[in-house]
Amino acid sequence: MEETKLNMPLLGDDFPEIKVQTTHGPMNIPGDLKGSWFVLFSHPADFTPVCTTEFHGFQQRYEEFEKMNCKLIGMSVDQVFSHIKWIQWIKDNLDMEIKFPVIAANDQIALKLGMLHPGKGTNTVRAVFVGDPQGKVRLVLYYPQEIGRNMDEVVRAVKALQLSDKNGVAVPANWPNNELIQDHVIIPPVKTVKDAEAREKQEGCYDWWFCHKAL
Repeated sequence: MEETKLNMPLLGDDFPEIKVQTTHGPMNIPGDLKGSWFVLFSHPADFTPVCTTEFHGFQQRYEEFEKMNCKLIGMSVDQVFSHIKWIQWIKDNLDMEIKFPVIAANDQIALKLGMLHPGKGTNTVRAVFVGDPQGKVRLVLYYPQEIGRNMDEVVRAVKALQLSDKNGVAVPANWPNNELIQDHVIIPPVKTVKDAEAREKQEGCYDWWFCHKAL
């Protein structure tokens, strides 16, 4: 029996080039998204309750993603006409217009992105890829079919990545509401003994290896 190989782009990899059909027409990803951050997320199937709550949640935050220069793209292995009908249902029944494109993937594309789990049948699992303006994979989240995602965490992660890139800092747990340092960021570690000794006297340092500051 031939073993199904599960591929998955890793952090720092170039996002795999894929040509896809979407509810907004044909797209080349990540080529058509160059210069923008993007969040590509897969869902198991159209016309399912958890996925419907997720689409509603992502669309509620659509403007926030746009302000961050971040594009949303949904995806499953359903055909495009199914996506269109489901989007119409969401608009008619939940009063929510889905403004982002939804990819009608095939098994080859889904396997290329690690979105088909060999033990989970033919539905795509709940994967989330965050890509940067250069098309690099910067963050990957991977949820089982039975657990819906937290959209606020995806928003937070994009903001944190952008903040880290711009300022050369690290971001603490639960930022911007960290229990220790609130909305501060973490300063990069020192590289010499002399710098370590100087750090110990600085305000905002628990120790030379744990210093924070406001931005």
